[in-house]
Amino acid sequence: MKKNDLLNLFESANNRMKNLDNETGVNEICPISIIDMSTWEWAQGVGLYGMQKYYAETGKQEVLDFLVDWFDNNIRKGLPAKNVNTMCPLLTLTYVYEYTKKDIYLDICKEWSEWVIKEMPRTEEMGLQHIVSEKENHGQVWIDTLFMTVLFMARMGKLLDREDYKAESVRQYLLHIKYLTNKKNGLFDHGFDFNGRHAFGEIQWGRGNSWYTSSVVDYLDILGELDMGVKWFLLDTLHAQVQALEQYQNENGMWHTLITDKESYVESSATAGFAYGILKAVRLGYIPEKYRECGIKALEAIIKRISQDGTVTEVSYGTAICDDAQKYKEVPICPMTYGQALTLMLLTEALKLEVVPTA
Repeated sequence: MKKNDLLNLFESANNRMKNLDNETGVNEICPISIIDMSTWEWAQGVGLYGMQKYYAETGKQEVLDFLVDWFDNNIRKGLPAKNVNTMCPLLTLTYVYEYTKKDIYLDICKEWSEWVIKEMPRTEEMGLQHIVSEKENHGQVWIDTLFMTVLFMARMGKLLDREDYKAESVRQYLLHIKYLTNKKNGLFDHGFDFNGRHAFGEIQWGRGNSWYTSSVVDYLDILGELDMGVKWFLLDTLHAQVQALEQYQNENGMWHTLITDKESYVESSATAGFAYGILKAVRLGYIPEKYRECGIKALEAIIKRISQDGTVTEVSYGTAICDDAQKYKEVPICPMTYGQALTLMLLTEALKLEVVPTA
């Protein structure tokens, strides 16, 4: 595939995300829509981050204009209550602030990051409790939190030179690894409940695992000067995860929504997140070169799943934690902003390959 063809895919997937709606009629279980691109929630936050990656790669002014308009419109309407998931759009807002120098953007980021430090509910051992728009989830930590909130805290630590913010982000990565790593295979369980001290059936959910794979490589970019021992620990954890992922990769290049369960459907957002993290980690020398083939195979599979209008297909709807594996298999499939965004992130790595694969 030529680089121009890849850039066309890039633009198509980005433009499709701008206009996503619930055309498939999925019954939304979230109190704030996670399909409608205009609303402020975690799914849109991931979408914005993918668009920011697209802007950083191409410098297209219309992409930045969309981001500025999106934030201005939502600020005008009034922001939702603070929680792990509604924090996600602020990750992109830190970059848009740097591009525009609009004080209101930084003021909002300061207010929300201080809330995390001083008021956000905590579990035992000071984990960020996975409070969301519809549930308190008392005593629970979920792997999702690393992408939705912790990347933002790292960015604010870097932006404001706040050592306490940086240290908080380190603590959360280490705590989530401590309680969510499945000792049998090196993958992550979806969550851990300190109340009953259990891991909800030890289910290794695909997209949840990809939140680590796709976030940790960017986390290291964000902090840069991270303590070497911590960096080694994070990368050793990534290597162990990728070793397991290679074993469970479907022959078509995809991963299943339940990674170890071949009876569960293959899922695009997880696959794109894995491929992004793997290819970036190989490029930066974080994991051995031998895993490049695994990442490229997944890239080829995702390219095949970008339709003519730019829709990334075979993406699962938002998925709450559960101790019943069957319920994960029943989550509906529909176009989602994070499916588009993780694909955009993957395409940024594809552009850096010497030879771009053909789907």
